[in-house]
Amino acid sequence: MFPWRMRRWVVHFCGIGLALCERLLTEDSTLHLCLACRNMQRAEAARSALLTSHPDAHVQLLHLDVGSVQSVLSAAQEVKTRYSKVDFLYLNAGIMPNPQVDINAFFKGLFSRNVVNMFATGEGLLTQQDRINSDGLQEVFATNLFGHFLLIRELEPLLCQAGHSSRVVWTSSSNARRSAFSMEDMQHRNGTEPYSSSKYASDMLSVALNRHKNSQGLFSSVICPGLVMTNLTYGILPSFFWTLIMPIMWLVRIFTNTFTLTPYNGAEALHRLFLQSPESLDPRAKYHSLTSGLGTNYTQPRQMDIDEEMSEVLYSKLIELEKDVRRKLVMKNSDKNTRG
Repeated sequence: MFPWRMRRWVVHFCGIGLALCERLLTEDSTLHLCLACRNMQRAEAARSALLTSHPDAHVQLLHLDVGSVQSVLSAAQEVKTRYSKVDFLYLNAGIMPNPQVDINAFFKGLFSRNVVNMFATGEGLLTQQDRINSDGLQEVFATNLFGHFLLIRELEPLLCQAGHSSRVVWTSSSNARRSAFSMEDMQHRNGTEPYSSSKYASDMLSVALNRHKNSQGLFSSVICPGLVMTNLTYGILPSFFWTLIMPIMWLVRIFTNTFTLTPYNGAEALHRLFLQSPESLDPRAKYHSLTSGLGTNYTQPRQMDIDEEMSEVLYSKLIELEKDVRRKLVMKNSDKNTRG
């Protein structure tokens, strides 16, 4: 096992990802971080910010778009070239394309007892418009679930090693609901809640990974950051709406612990899991970042609504999809070489 100061971390980057990196480096400035990002210009800015506060930190960048099979395979190959082991793999990427808000439901819920749950989960309020990506997969499914699954599969030589424990940590959501997911339509081609479906699928996949990989030293955990104001959140409503309702949200926060609001608070569970041994964690629990009305951060595990048999079926179907996607990619590259 690597000494503490030599641990390798791959963090898929976002607002919460930056907050997590700050907290990790504050905990141990000798960690080796690798920020896997789609936008390299923003990645460079994030790296500069981290090095400003931690000048001696080891921070590398990696181009990765988990919504692209080829990008995942290329990035994984680069990771295997750079490192011999990966101790933590944080999976933070998530998209919610073109979210549509039911304005009538919004104002009705705003003045009801359901206001906290409405803001925390978006239940009954949000729908999204998904689309097919260049790999022939639903974009939300590919980005939020399958790309991460493929990355784990590619990095198994670094994650599953004798005498060494590695961790995979999924950033899920309170919006992950069993009612939004269908095994007959796991990519959610026919529904209007692909984000919720993909997050519930990631919860199931984490349970399945533990069943299949714990004996090989790989442990998977799921966290929920709470309601955090990031680019994803701000994209749900027009800016003037947020100007109007943010004071209300800060007020409501006094009465609920799920309104973490800031990326730093939202990263609480991610940071807490960093400090725990994998054997001490409940593989069927989702670890929630929570913030009291007085601003105290803490983590609380809550049991997930997961069916063991259903998670096993999902795992098997993802393995089959992986084989199919790889086969199609080989054929596609072969056709390109032939035409070239």
